[in-house]
Amino acid sequence: MATTVTAKGQVTIPKPVRDLLGIVPGSKVDFRRAADGNVVLTRVDGKRTVSRFAKLRGHAGEGLTTDAIMALTRCEA
Repeated sequence: MATTVTAKGQVTIPKPVRDLLGIVPGSKVDFRRAADGNVVLTRVDGKRTVSRFAKLRGHAGEGLTTDAIMALTRCEA
């Protein structure tokens, strides 16, 4: 994603990047130079946003026993 630098040296962080890092108005960010010469943008507070898949991860509660599942698949229920 490309962006343009203004006369004041400002850039707009593209929305997909803001969403990925969880950057909202007032967020603090840091620019660091990596060993390979690239510049890395990170959030200063170190908080990581939860991915949409991680939000789905978990346990749905008490489930069926193996015997009950087998009975369902064999139409014995």
